Amino acid sequence: MIASKRLLSAALAACFIAVPVTRLFAETIPTPAATAPVAPETGIAAEFKPIFEKITTKLKDGQNTEAALAPEVAELDALLARHAAEKTEDVAMVSLMKARLYLEVFDNTDKGIALLKAIKTNFPQSEIAKNIDQAVTAIEKQAAAANILAVGKTFPAFAEKDLDGKPLALADFKGKIVLIDFWATWCGPCVAELPNVLAAYEKFHGKGFEIIGISLDQKRDALTTFIKEKNMKWAQYFDGLGWKNKLAEQYGIQSIPATFLLDGEGKIIAKDLRGPALDDKLATLLK
Repeated sequence: MIASKRLLSAALAACFIAVPVTRLFAETIPTPAATAPVAPETGIAAEFKPIFEKITTKLKDGQNTEAALAPEVAELDALLARHAAEKTEDVAMVSLMKARLYLEVFDNTDKGIALLKAIKTNFPQSEIAKNIDQAVTAIEKQAAAANILAVGKTFPAFAEKDLDGKPLALADFKGKIVLIDFWATWCGPCVAELPNVLAAYEKFHGKGFEIIGISLDQKRDALTTFIKEKNMKWAQYFDGLGWKNKLAEQYGIQSIPATFLLDGEGKIIAKDLRGPALDDKLATLLK
C-alpha cells in the first residue's frame, strides 16, 4: 500500500471523531487497512492533509454544520477539481470523504447519495466504487427507517418472547409510558447511561413507567449476569445475534444506545433522552 493511501485511510478511519459513524456505511465501504511503512506524502494526499486537520479541529470544537465547514468544503472541491483527470484510488477516497461529510455530519442524505453515485461514475475501477450500490441501498433503507421512527409516529408493534421465554408484546403495555431501549453490555455509552435509566425506573415505575430492553449482546450468560448485578427489573428481548438482532434490523438501528419514549397509545414522544433529560420528561408526563 502506497504512503498516500495510508494517510487517506487513516484520515477516513479517524475522521468525524465528534460524530458517531454510521455502522452500515462503514461496513459497506470499508476503509483499507493502514499497513504500509510511513513515507513522505505527495500529490493529493499532501494537499488533503491540512484540510483534514482543519475539519477534525472544527468537529472537536462542535462546529459541525454545513455553514461552519463551508470553507473546508470549498477547499475539498478545489482539490478534487485540480485532480479531476486522475482516476486513482486516492482521488476516489477524497471524494468519499466529501460524501461522508454530507451523510454523517450534515445529515444530508440526498446530497451524500448523489456524491456516492458520482464516485461510481467517475472512478468505476476503484475499490470504493465496487461497494457503492450496496452502500446506497443500505443508506436509503436507514433513512426510510428513521422516518418511520420519527417523533409523532406510532412505534411499529412487535410480539416476541423475552429473555425468560415469556411473551413480550408492545400491545401489552398500552396505557403505559414505555421506554424502548436498544443497548448492549459491551456498549460503553449504554453502561454509562444505565444509572440514569435505573433511577428513572425506580422513581416512575409505580406511576406507570415501563422499560423494554432490546439487547444486542451475543452471550446470554454475560447478559443475564449483568442484568442480575445491576438489578435491571424490566423485560429484555435477546436473540444472541448482536448487530443482526431481529428487532434492531427491523427498526433500522445503526447505533446504540438508541431509545424511544412512547406514550400510552404507543406514539413516539421523544428519542435518545440522556442524563437528566429522561427524568425531566417523565416528571412532566407522570405528574
